[in-house]
Amino acid sequence: MDAAVAGRKLADTGIAFGLALCSTAVRTRETWKLAVQEFPQRPKTVYEERIYEASPGELIALLNETPDDAQNVLLVGHNPGVQGLADILAGAAEGDARERMSRRGYPAAAFAVLSFTGSWKSLEPGVATLLDYWAPTE
Repeated sequence: MDAAVAGRKLADTGIAFGLALCSTAVRTRETWKLAVQEFPQRPKTVYEERIYEASPGELIALLNETPDDAQNVLLVGHNPGVQGLADILAGAAEGDARERMSRRGYPAAAFAVLSFTGSWKSLEPGVATLLDYWAPTE
């Protein structure tokens, strides 16, 4: 299943996720359950109903509420909001990550890795760098 493969790929990044924000929708909860099994350490998980059908702006507002001691947050959500969020936040990109994300879109189990400096309250369009993008092959 693509979710388990995505979990392995996320684990391979070496990022220690401290918090996962997951939509309350059945499909996202199932995806998260399979993906997180591949992690060396399970992050604290918060199931958040506001992620379902959220716009990129609504997702930024949700992330702005994240406590500053939460580092490396994983958002498990839905399109078109999640791809829009990655597009809007990424003021810069490494290598061909943006081109790959634009070409492939955001199928189920795809992920983007973004980095920014500052507090969660300061998260806004253009402040992040798109470090990586992965999507399952069809």
